[in-house]
Amino acid sequence: MNKVKKIAFLTGTRADFGKMKPLIQILEDNKDFEPHIFVTGMHLLETYGYTLIEVERCGFKNISTFRNDTDEASMDLTLAKTITGFSEFVKQVQPHLIIIHGDRVEALAGAIVGSLNNILVAHVEGGELSGTIDELLRHATSKMSHIHFVSNDKAKLLLEQMGELPESIYSIGSPDVDIMFSNALPDIQTVKSYYDISFETYAMAMFHPVTTEHRQMENYAKEFVNALIESSKNYVVIYPNNDMGSQTILNAYQLLNKYLNFRVFPSVRFEYFLTLLKHSEFIIGNSSAGVREAPYYGIPTVNIGTRQNNRVFSKAIINSEYTGLEILKSIEQIKNISFPKETNNFGNGNSAEEFLKVLQSESLWKTNHQKQFREL
Repeated sequence: MNKVKKIAFLTGTRADFGKMKPLIQILEDNKDFEPHIFVTGMHLLETYGYTLIEVERCGFKNISTFRNDTDEASMDLTLAKTITGFSEFVKQVQPHLIIIHGDRVEALAGAIVGSLNNILVAHVEGGELSGTIDELLRHATSKMSHIHFVSNDKAKLLLEQMGELPESIYSIGSPDVDIMFSNALPDIQTVKSYYDISFETYAMAMFHPVTTEHRQMENYAKEFVNALIESSKNYVVIYPNNDMGSQTILNAYQLLNKYLNFRVFPSVRFEYFLTLLKHSEFIIGNSSAGVREAPYYGIPTVNIGTRQNNRVFSKAIINSEYTGLEILKSIEQIKNISFPKETNNFGNGNSAEEFLKVLQSESLWKTNHQKQFREL
């Protein structure tokens, strides 16, 4: 490569930033690349912890912001606004490659802007299943992208079934595994002190809205909260994302303020979250952390409802319906079952290094900007 390549990363949530952070870090001090970070969505919302602060705390050189959201997102308007803001950013920076992650509307916006402006787009963690509207967004984003950084061979095969060229798909593992098993995580006492958590033992609770079931979310949230209270366990509760229905969950969480066995946070720093998860009794709710990260720490999961349908599942996961009675039964099951640590199907903790190797290859930069379809 003869000149410095500008790489634009788009992040809209605490979750996708945690996944992309190792990829940004490995480029930050590399003379061949100039990473730029476009920060938008939930990061700029005070209700959800204003996590732009966490991005800035990393000390990255080139950070731009764009506020596009109300506290509860209308996904179509978020898509439209993000396209507008990111389009202006792209015209100013003129990146050689856009990096997006996962299944949020912000990622789809990034893919649309890139493909319509003849800029290469790379999608991280495409080719996965979830079963809700997230799955539609993830697959649509993959189809608008030129390059794919996937977690495993199963995801690679799914993308090939969607007509993506095998030579455009790179299996690098899941970047958060780089952090999960690194020596960079703080110890549990540091985390408990930072967040003023006095519990000796506790469980993690994260319950997100399911947009295709938004009319039922108020009842689901009440059932969830009442079950947690009735279980009489200690809980560290983290706010949901801001998809449609999130406000009903936040309203239900107001009841928890009366109880000393709950600590409720708008957001938790990613490394601190991993430490809390690693030392918890279990995680409950419908977060992907329960079906992705938790099993590899040997932490049991009570997975509620449909949000993680078709995801990778393990013996460490108990599936529950939305009713309080079923949730309580699932919590009771945990103590009677032994949960072994799972074999890691999401890489060896070197995703950033694999990512850098691909970016340093000449073949990547010769990727055809005109998308090709491979017929099986």
